[in-house]
Amino acid sequence: MLVLILGVLIWTLAHLFKRIAPEARANMGDKAKGPVALLSLVGIVLMVIGYRMWDGSAYWGRSPAMVGINNLLMLFAVYLFAASGMKTWITSKIRHPQLTGVKTWAIAHLLVNGDMPSFVLFGGLLAWAVIEVILINRQAKPAKNTGPFPVGKEIGAAVGAVVVFAAIAGVHYWLGYPAFG
Repeated sequence: MLVLILGVLIWTLAHLFKRIAPEARANMGDKAKGPVALLSLVGIVLMVIGYRMWDGSAYWGRSPAMVGINNLLMLFAVYLFAASGMKTWITSKIRHPQLTGVKTWAIAHLLVNGDMPSFVLFGGLLAWAVIEVILINRQAKPAKNTGPFPVGKEIGAAVGAVVVFAAIAGVHYWLGYPAFG
């Protein structure tokens, strides 16, 4: 339990460092990227280990309908990541596409995983993404993506999302968590 909580806290603090201590982060310049990346990696490792070893109480289980909804939401979450890197049309409509993708990912997983470890992991990362959006909105006005939006980039983002989603599903099966039921 503590390993998972520690992992979520390390991830959250590493990612919020720029928002909660902007002067300290700015003073470090590019030298901050290494420690933040290392802390993020440590957080991920602890989250994976903590999630796999925590056998918490379950409040609901997977159902075929929820698995289908989860997979559609996951495909959309992965698409948001791909679209944000390619500056597609949707990035002109959603202010924080990557953080929206994280929130979508977390909600999708909470729908199918009604156990305490999932509440801590996915609920914790959902809370982080919400806090991050609030802090970003308070500190800066984001640049507006106005286009043009080439069809090739839209197709590339969609194809990329499907390929990455398939890879994520494969990793889930490899870890023993069947993604499709």
